[in-house]
Amino acid sequence: MGVSPINTVTMTIKTIATALISIVELPYAYDALEPYISAETLHFHHDKHYAGYVAKLNELIDGTRYATLPLEDIVLTSDGAIFNNAAQAWNHVFYFEQFSPTPHHHPSDGLRRAIDAEFGSLEVLKERMTTHATTLFGSGWVWLAADRDGRLFIISKPNAGTPLTDDLMPLIAIDVWEHAYYLDYRNMRKNSVEDFWKILDWRVIDERYNRI
Repeated sequence: MGVSPINTVTMTIKTIATALISIVELPYAYDALEPYISAETLHFHHDKHYAGYVAKLNELIDGTRYATLPLEDIVLTSDGAIFNNAAQAWNHVFYFEQFSPTPHHHPSDGLRRAIDAEFGSLEVLKERMTTHATTLFGSGWVWLAADRDGRLFIISKPNAGTPLTDDLMPLIAIDVWEHAYYLDYRNMRKNSVEDFWKILDWRVIDERYNRI
C-alpha cells in the first residue's frame, strides 16, 4: 500500500509532536459535540487532564536527554512517568482530532473493505470495540490500528498504552479513563461508548488509513 507504516507512523507523529509539548487547541468549539460530549467535559478533559500531562512531561524531561527529542521518540524510548505523560499527551490529541460536529458516519470504500475482511461488517467492528471498551478493567484506551499490510486490529491498552509501541498505526482511539465520560454519563461507560460513534468522523479515520 505504498509507504511503510513505520515511516508513516513517524511522519504522522512528527506532524503533531512538536506542538504536543505545547497545548494543542481543540479543532472545534467546546460545545460543538453536545449532547454526546458536553462543554464541561471538554473543558476538564482538554484544559485540565490533557494540559496536565503536557505540563508534567515538560517538568520531567527538563534537563534530561529527552529534552531534545521529538515526542514520538520519547514515547518509543521511555518508560515510567515520562512514558506515561508523553503517551497520554499524544493519545489525547489523537483522540480529540477524530471528532466532528458534522461527522461522516461511514468509511470510504478502501477502509470499508479492510473492515469487512477482518470483522465482517462495520457494525461488528463497532460492537467489538464497544465490548472491549466496556470490559477493560480500570483506566486505559481501546484502539483500532493497522499493520504495514493494512490489516486491522482491535487492541486494549491499560493506562497510557498506545499501538505505537507495537509498531502499528493507530486509527481510532476510545478513551475509557473516567475523566473522559464521568461528568456526562456517570458510571454508564457503555452509554458513552455507544454515543462515541455518533461523533466519530470517518473522514479523519480514512485519512489516517490512507497514509499507510
